[in-house]
Amino acid sequence: MSARGNILVAGKPGQGPALVLSAPISFWGGVDPKSGRIADVRHPECGQSMSGKVLFLPGTIGSSSASAVLMELVHAGHAPAALVLHEPDAILLLGLIVAREMGWETPVAVRLPREMFAAFEGRQLQVGADGAISVSN
Repeated sequence: MSARGNILVAGKPGQGPALVLSAPISFWGGVDPKSGRIADVRHPECGQSMSGKVLFLPGTIGSSSASAVLMELVHAGHAPAALVLHEPDAILLLGLIVAREMGWETPVAVRLPREMFAAFEGRQLQVGADGAISVSN
């Protein structure tokens, strides 16, 4: 299985297990910026870590602080290995842009149709700087 996503924010290619979220998430209050764990007890993937994972986001909820949380994850070394979104989220992606401007290494963020997310669930993935998503052997 492979696909090519559209680059939303250029960054470091990443690899890791896929974490396909089953529901949108609020980064502000929903993600612990010090560990990368999903902290929202109402979220279906509560307790799982997004750190070092290829994170598939079906959407985000609210807060303009999402960019700050993502930037904190990058700074703390707990950011996802790559982000895959079904539509651009300007507020969230701003966190990657600012982190890159601060000179921090940031993961690549790509756009991929949501209906393709499930095919990657449970797989070890590589996401290239060109947006190529492939299953690792």
